[in-house]
Amino acid sequence: METETTRQRIAEALREGASTASDLGASLSLPTPVVYDHLDHVSRSVAESDGTEQFLVAPPECRACGFDGFDDPVNEPSRCPECKSERIAEPQFVIR
Repeated sequence: METETTRQRIAEALREGASTASDLGASLSLPTPVVYDHLDHVSRSVAESDGTEQFLVAPPECRACGFDGFDDPVNEPSRCPECKSERIAEPQFVIR
């Protein structure tokens, strides 16, 4: 029987190294949108902890023009607001 919650397993995976939501979903058998919901909670938990750790986000980036100024870096945009390309690299998350 597993004693860790899904959020604890996500946090532990991010302590081991950077990962995208789809990578986390594949390793934990979760749909990517569900992982994004959990990431929001994990980021708040880390922020409210004792301050020894940080939840860091490498924002999504347009593979066509390099734009990385998306409004919500903890979400996967569908299209670049600059060039309208749909070739967007997923954001990466890590806990350090």
